[in-house]
Parts: sequence; C-alpha cells; structure tokens
Amino acid sequence: MDVLLLGIVIGLTLFGLAMIASVSVFESYQLTQRLAERGVLDAPSNSFFLWRSFLHVLIGFGAMALAMFTPYRLWEKLALPLFALTIGLLLLLFIPGLGNEYGTAQSWLQVFGFSLQPSEFLKLTLIFYLALWLQKRESLISTFQEGFLPFAALIVLSTFLVAVQPDLGSFLVLATIASTMFFIAGGNILHLCIGFSLAGVMGLPMILSQEYVRDRFRAFFTLMMDPNNQNIREEGGYQIIQALIAVGSGGPFGVGYGKSIQKFGYLPEVQADMIFSAMAEELGFFRLLIILTMYAILIIRGFKIAREAPDRFGFLLAAGITTWIAFQSILNIAVNLSLFPLTGLTLPFISSGGSSLLSILIGMGILINISTYSTENAISERRGRAAQGIQSRRQKSGWLWG
Repeated sequence: MDVLLLGIVIGLTLFGLAMIASVSVFESYQLTQRLAERGVLDAPSNSFFLWRSFLHVLIGFGAMALAMFTPYRLWEKLALPLFALTIGLLLLLFIPGLGNEYGTAQSWLQVFGFSLQPSEFLKLTLIFYLALWLQKRESLISTFQEGFLPFAALIVLSTFLVAVQPDLGSFLVLATIASTMFFIAGGNILHLCIGFSLAGVMGLPMILSQEYVRDRFRAFFTLMMDPNNQNIREEGGYQIIQALIAVGSGGPFGVGYGKSIQKFGYLPEVQADMIFSAMAEELGFFRLLIILTMYAILIIRGFKIAREAPDRFGFLLAAGITTWIAFQSILNIAVNLSLFPLTGLTLPFISSGGSSLLSILIGMGILINISTYSTENAISERRGRAAQGIQSRRQKSGWLWG
C-alpha cells in the first residue's frame, strides 16, 4: 500500500486534533456553560470539542482501516444502494422533526440523539455511482444524447436537494467532482460548458434566494471594492474580517501554539470552517507551508494512484476521491483568505465535524486500498483498453453532438 499517503492522512488528522485542542477552548467553555445552566452538564469545560473530535477520530480511523482492507471492487456492487440511501437521507431533512438547522442551513439529520450531515456522505457515494456509471458508458460518454444528457439528469438529482437546504459549499464540491470525473472519463468539453451554464442557471438562484447567502456575496464584493466600509465590516463581513486579522497577526512564525487571540470569541466557527485562520495566527506562514506541502503531496499521490489503477473503475474512483479532497481544501483556504464568499465547508482532516471527517477517512481508506492493486501489467492492460475505447468513440461519434 502507499505508506506515504497513509502517513500523511494520519499526520494531518492528528494535527487537526491538536489544533482543535488549542483553538476551541473558549467556544467549548461557552457552550458547556449554557448546558450547565440548563442542568444538562454538571460544570462547564474547555475541552468539549476536543473530546468530541477525539471520538470522531477514533471512529474515523476504524472506518478507514476497514476500507483499507476491503477490496475496492466491492464498492462497485454497493454503489447504487449507497447512492440511493444518501438521497433518501437528504429527503428526510425536509421532514419536520428530523431535519435540524445549524447556523443557516438545514443540513443535519437527528437520529437517536446523534446528528448526521447526509451531504458529506453524498460526496463519497456520488463518486461510487459515477465511477460505476461512467465505466459502463465508456463508449458513449462523448455523445450528447447518450452521454451528456443522462449525466446532467443524474447531477441535477444529486445536487438539487443540497441546493435547496441551501448548502453552497457542498453544491460546489459535488458539481466539481462530477464535472471532473465526466471530463477524465472522456466527456466532451463543450457539453461540460453547457452543463456548468445550466447548473449556474438552475442551482445558484435557489441558493441565492436565501437572504444570508446574498449577504455573504454582497459582503465579499463590497470588501473587495471598499475594504474600509464600516457597515459591511461590522455586519455581513465581520467573520471574514476577523479571519484576515488572524491570518495577518500570525506573520512569518506565528504567535505560538495555544496563544491565539481571535479564538476568544472574535472569530466565529474557529474550530470548524475558520480553523485555517487560527492555524495561520498560531503557526505563522512558514510553519503553515509544512501543512500545505502535506496536502500537495497527498493530492499528487492520489492522482498517481488513479493513473496507476488496474482498471477503469479504480481509476475513476481514485480520481474522484482525490478531486474531492483537493477542491474542498482549496475552497476552504480561499474562503479564509477572503478569495471567495463564505461557504461553510470544513478543511479536510483538520476541522471539527464528525460527518465530514468520517466520510473523508473512508475515502482515504479506499484510495489506499486501490494503491495495493496497481501492477505494471494491469496498468498496461487498462491503458490498452482505454486507447481502443478512444479509437472506437472517434469512429462512432462526431466531434460535438455524436
């Protein structure tokens, strides 16, 4: 197996636990103090998020180990049932009493006292199903009627329930995963451009129908054009301004582990969506480069595993998982640096969030399992089959409409 990839995954996850231990003390105390006042807890604690995240890490590592030693071809058989299950869970969010709002989106499902975010698992099960679907339609992907139209219908089904929550971050991640997998499977780039246009026309209006989403975009563009606008700085742009203060305060070497100022009630969601800003404040630019390098190596290794996968299903599965981690990481960091409006996405491996961590670690376990099957003979055979498929598509379909 790819030992380097496994080491990076474990290292990033444990580093995330250490950062949560540092930056979540104030939020933990505030939350547990309210629970203590209601009689739920005996006394406040500053380690609530730490212990909860520790439990998430234990469960996640167990699930990753199971996925590592499960032959990845099993997911080909389970792709449709798992995809249908996550769609069903998303539908349950809209049943009164089951769906639960956290912050501004109705993304959480309450089951037996536990909260679950189905959209996080949809990212993984969509990859399963797309890998299966694209593999079966290998010779038809480049056509419009038999390739693009069914693909577009599948993506609309997948992303519509996420868009109406509304969950902008997950909507963008799902669309990017699907588009990338469609393209590398042989999809026509012009068809893909049409798909992006349709997604923008159909999905974004539903997301932007919410006042708070419009406020985020308004704050983002206002701060870009007029950084000194006090109304925006104190209202819609407050969170991103505090994030930039944290990043700027870190300087080259940071203020030191555990010495963040922004974590004391200034930066909302400091242990979740905005943890990158707190990392920058405590670690500084040069130490943060080590973490970013680990992400870069992970992404490179992931695409290398995809390239060397022994069959088309493994190739698409590995490419989809790697694209997911790469895009979500980039988007979260972009938000923390005020390069994109707030989305509510977690930073993979590091942010607090059980559903996100569990689904990502399962994906990493599958990726590592695929790496164990790569051999030179299998790679040569797969590339030979791919070359024959390309030649067949060129003979049977036209350049644009097929």
